[in-house]
Amino acid sequence: MPNPWDIGSARLLAAAGFEALATTSAGFAWALGKLDQQVTRDELVAHVRELAAATSLPLNVDSERCYPDDPGGVAETVRLLAEAGAAGCSIEDYDPATGRVDDVSLAAERVAEAAEAAHAPADPLVLTGRCENHIRGVDDLDDTISRLVAYRDAGADCVYAPGLTDLGQIRAVVEAVGVPVNVLALPAGPSLAELESAGVRRVSTGSLLASAAYGALVRGARELLEEGTSRYAESGISSADLRSALDG
Repeated sequence: MPNPWDIGSARLLAAAGFEALATTSAGFAWALGKLDQQVTRDELVAHVRELAAATSLPLNVDSERCYPDDPGGVAETVRLLAEAGAAGCSIEDYDPATGRVDDVSLAAERVAEAAEAAHAPADPLVLTGRCENHIRGVDDLDDTISRLVAYRDAGADCVYAPGLTDLGQIRAVVEAVGVPVNVLALPAGPSLAELESAGVRRVSTGSLLASAAYGALVRGARELLEEGTSRYAESGISSADLRSALDG
């Protein structure tokens, strides 16, 4: 389940043959000229509406903390995302205001609130409960598993601990939680086949595709400025691929 950051990247990924897509909070923030965690709820909802309409594929939403401090809080955020066309959304337990992972009881309460809103529509959303430990400097697998179990018990349909790369640890999570597990595909992580063998049900790319695209842009710009050449263009997308994805 790769993560596009705009309409063009969504259509290119759909044309490549993927069966579902997901937004990326960081990739979308960069497209707006912002850093991650700085996108407003209104901006996110508008983005989801555009991406949901751009392809026929189910769209999962990286909805960060589901904006608990905005009017209507978590439940209203989930309702707005459903109305915008999301097929699923996630809620994470990291608070950028404090720079810490939330207390598990508070995080589970918010998962329960999100789950109630996600499951209310006639076509329910898939809710993913996220433990941010391993991308926030907390390398504690036992705590991660305890949190994911709590989020499952609070109503999450799927759980996710981005940052895990050890196949044994991933397998331990899968065995402990008993619900579908999402894994972030990282350069140092297992292959898709290995993740499947461990029982992982869903794999996403987070901001990695957007980061690779922006990295290519910066490297090309530096080559042009510093060397005066345009060899970067040799690895550009083909006109055939663009036509296939974007024409009509």
